[in-house]
Amino acid sequence: MLGVQPPFGRNYGRSMVISQRGICATSNALASQTGAKILEQGGSAADAAIAANAVLGVVEPMMNGMGGDLFAIYWEAKTGKLTGLNASGPAPRALSPEYIASQGFTSMADAGIHAVTVPGAVDGWSKMHACFGKLAWADLFRSAIAYGEEGFPVSEIVQEMWAAPATIAKLEATRESTRVFLPSGIAPQQGEVFRNADLAQAYAMIAREGADAFYKGPIGDAILSTSRALQGTLSAQDLASFSAEWVEPISTGYRGWRVYELPPNGQGLAALEMLNIMEAMSDNVAGPLDAAEIHKRIESMKLAYADAYRYNADPRVVPVPVETLLSKQHARERAALVDPRNANGHVPAAKISRSDTVYLAVVDREGNIASWIQSIFAAFGSGITVDGMGFVLQNRGAGFSLDPAHPNVLAGGKRPCHTIIPGFMERGDQHIGFGIMGGANQPLAHAQFVSNVVDYGMNLQAALEAPRFFKGGSSGCDVTIEARVSEATLAELSTMGHVISVRPEYSQEMGRGQAVMHRTDKKVNYGASDARSDGAATPEGI
Repeated sequence: MLGVQPPFGRNYGRSMVISQRGICATSNALASQTGAKILEQGGSAADAAIAANAVLGVVEPMMNGMGGDLFAIYWEAKTGKLTGLNASGPAPRALSPEYIASQGFTSMADAGIHAVTVPGAVDGWSKMHACFGKLAWADLFRSAIAYGEEGFPVSEIVQEMWAAPATIAKLEATRESTRVFLPSGIAPQQGEVFRNADLAQAYAMIAREGADAFYKGPIGDAILSTSRALQGTLSAQDLASFSAEWVEPISTGYRGWRVYELPPNGQGLAALEMLNIMEAMSDNVAGPLDAAEIHKRIESMKLAYADAYRYNADPRVVPVPVETLLSKQHARERAALVDPRNANGHVPAAKISRSDTVYLAVVDREGNIASWIQSIFAAFGSGITVDGMGFVLQNRGAGFSLDPAHPNVLAGGKRPCHTIIPGFMERGDQHIGFGIMGGANQPLAHAQFVSNVVDYGMNLQAALEAPRFFKGGSSGCDVTIEARVSEATLAELSTMGHVISVRPEYSQEMGRGQAVMHRTDKKVNYGASDARSDGAATPEGI
C-alpha cells in the first residue's frame, strides 16, 4: 500500500525565473541572453526589447525582422503609466482592389509582392528608444550584427519551421530568397551554423544612421528596387511618410484584475470580449481541464471571434465599435447564446449599429515592463527577400478583404486587420506583461492564460505551459487540443458536438508565449518562457 504522498511535485515542467534584477523572456535563448546583457549594462526594458528583437530577426528569420510590423505595451513602474505603440504599416497608396483584380487575383494574395505592406518595426524601435531608452542606439545592435556575421547554430523548433515543405516552396519562388535562406539548396539542419552577412550589414546601417537608413536611405532604396522588379506598388513616399502611432490601450475588468490590449487594427479586442463572455457565465470549480470549462472557453471564443472578424479594421479609416463590443451588457447578451451542453457550429456576428510572429517580454531592475510583439506574418512573410539586405518583407496585405462592404476592405494608405497583440494585466501590486504568438490563435490563447492565472491561481510558468486548444475561426465545431487533456475529457467534449483533433503534448500550433511580472510590494521580478519554443527567461547578472 502506497499511503498518502507528500505534497511535492507539479504538473508543469519549468520553474519561473525570480530575480531582484531584470529578466528578458523570448522564444530563443540567444535573444534572451542578449536582452539580459543589455539589462546588465543599465539598459531599460525598451533597450533590451529592441536588442533581443534584432537578434530574433537573425535567429528566427521566418517569424520576424525589419520587414515586419511591431506592437508594444510599456508599463512605467515609477508612474504606473501604461503606453501603447502601433507600429503597423499601411498598404501602398497605389494598391487597390481594382489593381489586385487587374493582376488576375480574385482574393488578396497571401504571398508575393502584392501582399507587402509598409514595414513598421524599425520606426517602432526608434520611437520606443527615443521615449524609453537609456543606452546609445548603436549599442543595441551589436549582438545582432555579430550573429549575422559569425553565424549561430540553428535551434530545433526553428529548424522544424524552416524546413516545412510550404516554407521551402515559398523561398524557392524567388532567387534572392533561395540564395539567402537556402544556401545549400535546403533548409539549414539543426545545429548547423547559419550566417547572414547581408542582414548584418543592414543592421550596421540602422545602428549608424537610425531609422532613416530604412525609410529614406540605402535600405529603403533596396526595398523599392526589389518591389519595382516584381511590379510592386510601393513608393518612396509610402516609406518616407510612415510614422508609428502612440495609442491608448483598451481594457476590461476580469474578476478583480484589469486586462489590457491594444485597440484595432489589432485583434486584442477579441481577447477582452472573450474574457467578458466567460465572466458572464457560471464559474467552473472542477479545473481548467474539465470538459465544461474547455467548452465554455471554446464557445466564448467563437462569439468573440465572430464579432472581431466582422468589425475589426483600421480605426483611422472606418469607425470600429470598440466600446460596444467590450461592454459587459454585450457580453451578457453573447453569453446567453452559449448552450452549456452543445457546441454551436454557426456563430454569426452581433448586429451593431455604428456610431506566425515573435513575442518577447522584458522587465528591468526598476520594474518597467515591455510587452512586445513583432512579426512578418506567415513563415518568411511574403517570400520576397530585399536584394542585398538579408531580410524578407511581410505579407500583412493578406489580412485585407476585397469585399467592398467590409470595414477591412483594401485601400491604399490603410492598415490591414492585424493578428499580433501584446497583453498586460494587473491587480494591486502584481503587474504582468504577457503574450502568446501564433496568428488567429492569439486572442483565445491570451484569454486562456488570463483565466489560468485569475481563475485557477497558476503562476506564470504553469499558466503558459497548461494545455491549450486552438480554433482558427468562429464557424464550425472543429477544434484542436493538446494530448495532455485526458481521454475522458475529450470524450465528453465529443458528446457535446466538438469535432476534436489531438495535437502533440506541446504543440507550436497553440502558440509560443512569454511572460514577466513585477511585484511592487516585494520589488521582485518573475519571468516565464513557454516550453513550446526554444526560448528562455534569462535574468541579468550582478
